[in-house]
Amino acid sequence: MHPIQFISLGPGDPELITLKAYKQLQKSDLIFCPSTPKRGGIEVSHSKVILQALEIEEEHIQTFSLPMQKNREAAFAAYHDVYLQAIAAYKNEKKVAIVAEGDVGFYASIHRIYDQLKAEHYPVAQIAGIPAFIAAGAAAGLQIVEQEERLTVIPGIVSVEELLAFIEKKNTVVIMKLSQCRAAIHEFISRYPTHRYHYFEYIGTERHYETHEPENICTKEFPYFSLLIIQPHQK
Repeated sequence: MHPIQFISLGPGDPELITLKAYKQLQKSDLIFCPSTPKRGGIEVSHSKVILQALEIEEEHIQTFSLPMQKNREAAFAAYHDVYLQAIAAYKNEKKVAIVAEGDVGFYASIHRIYDQLKAEHYPVAQIAGIPAFIAAGAAAGLQIVEQEERLTVIPGIVSVEELLAFIEKKNTVVIMKLSQCRAAIHEFISRYPTHRYHYFEYIGTERHYETHEPENICTKEFPYFSLLIIQPHQK
């Protein structure tokens, strides 16, 4: 029987999905796709937008609501429900896929389902994707690191002091989920304006925005789909 596929959709631009992932989507009978609840009971799914752009038939797409809260109990309950549905579909000999934006194995909590399935000895497979910061670097024409430089990727829970420690070691820093550390980022930029800052929102979508001006970055509220690349000042 076919393994349950965990498919990376890439950063947002449908053309940045891998050929392997696209072919697997075309073969799938059932594709579980996360959506996010918004005010007024509206559900938004960036993953579904990508699938639609790839002309995946609607009848194969099944969205599931994934609350974006710091308390992860509701999200874990949603994942468990998908886990059970995926097993049921697999036992009915359906070709099952579960998708995530970016890369499934890179800051993707949906990997929890993969781990549960593997622990219960169900066959699973994971298809790589392009992380958002790689797509961001390409969009801006950056060489993110070169030669012996080091790269540090961190989630949006960071202090000014921690950032300074990374930069003083000549690390290029990628910060994901900026909405969680807005005050720290604004303070760091105001104290150290000579470093090179590259800010991005909604990479690879129609809402794509980028700026390299520190004063512009300090006016931003930082939506969930945003990231910042900080490169040490070159003397």
